[in-house]
Amino acid sequence: MKFQNTSRILWSLYILFLFSTSLKAQDKFPDGTAIPKWFKENKPTDINKLGKKYILTENGVKNDSTILQTKQLQAVIDLAAKNGGGVIIVPKGTFLISSVFFKQGTHLYLENDAKLKGSDDINDFPVVMTRMEGQTVKYFPALINADGLDGFTISGKGTLDGNGLRFWKSFWKRREWNPKCTNMDEMRPRIIYISNSKNVQIEGITVKNSPFWSTHYYKSQFVKLLNLTILAPKEPVKAPSTDAIDIDACSNFLVKNCYLSVNDDAIALKGGKGPKADKDPNNGENRNIIIENNTFGFCHSALTCGSESIHNYNIIFRNSTVNDASRLLHLKMRPDTPQHYEYITVENIKGNVKTFLYVKGWSQFFDLKGEEAPKRRLANNIVLKNIDISCETAFDIEKSDLYELKDFTFENLNIKALKPKEENLDAIENLKKIKVNVTKVASLGQSYDKKDDSDEGKK
Repeated sequence: MKFQNTSRILWSLYILFLFSTSLKAQDKFPDGTAIPKWFKENKPTDINKLGKKYILTENGVKNDSTILQTKQLQAVIDLAAKNGGGVIIVPKGTFLISSVFFKQGTHLYLENDAKLKGSDDINDFPVVMTRMEGQTVKYFPALINADGLDGFTISGKGTLDGNGLRFWKSFWKRREWNPKCTNMDEMRPRIIYISNSKNVQIEGITVKNSPFWSTHYYKSQFVKLLNLTILAPKEPVKAPSTDAIDIDACSNFLVKNCYLSVNDDAIALKGGKGPKADKDPNNGENRNIIIENNTFGFCHSALTCGSESIHNYNIIFRNSTVNDASRLLHLKMRPDTPQHYEYITVENIKGNVKTFLYVKGWSQFFDLKGEEAPKRRLANNIVLKNIDISCETAFDIEKSDLYELKDFTFENLNIKALKPKEENLDAIENLKKIKVNVTKVASLGQSYDKKDDSDEGKK
């Protein structure tokens, strides 16, 4: 008995040591620079400090889910902004809207059992200049839009419901008729779009059933997404291109304690596309991004670089559980876009995926626009460590003259795979392997789709 107690104490001390060592290591970004305190100081939004409260039903909005009340909700936002700001409170009930636009000093709070539900008629949405798929174009805004704001918040325990079923069915019918139709050929809104903003916090709410991307953040900095639930189904009707979180040319960005399960990428790093994408001022890099303490359900990839992405730098994905993802880390290498993915660390991950690491050329709907192919496409200083995962395929890496892969580190990996192939790791120059255990297994407790629709329409 004494021996057992001593063993338990020693094991507990060892775990504590590993945890404290890990915490110290986590104080730095992959390039060695210190992580600012901002990433660790996470406080719930206190709506009592955000100004006057504007309860919808006390300001001309009816508690009626059958009538479109976009203009009425926008009038409340405008009134709050005119009076110096305040919190727009959605009470219990369902309110049908299309696109609304928040202004400086205004905030959104959804009470428990409160729901803002999107119209499923695209004619209810305006056409505006917006950011979509790595370009600035005329398209449809989201349900909730915020541009050029400082300190904007969305909080509460309620729901933003994109009501996407009709849009999904329409998309798949069009794809059946024209397999080469793109995402934007079928008109669909997003749920949240935040652009050119800073000091943004979105927490606690549920975002579900988006017609298109669920939440999209463009050219914004100091953004925190905390305790969110973002959902879009894979059956009985697949919700196409419903990325949970698209981070597009942003810096200092935190995703923490969220549950993400959608029919596309859970988190995608974007920033621009095209042969001169790095010269376009509308595009940009993602820098200093931390994704931690999250749980991932079904998705195409837990973390993806691309497909519209030019530079991702200092990315940390850690301390998370992944269940039923098609890929853990996906590096999309476009033949028509200059790309550089560097200083990316994935650590302390457990669960199951279809493919552990997926790196290939991405040729879906690419367009050189008459230009020569860009010369630079590189992924380097990529670290995967302290990972315990089961999968169908350990490494699906394509060797290509179109891009370089170098300076990867695999450390403390415990991978159980139906297809453990390590030979395609030859595509990586200067690969360091430390305590890598890849075990071939005869079967897995989890089964995966033979092909997810992320690859449909590829040339």
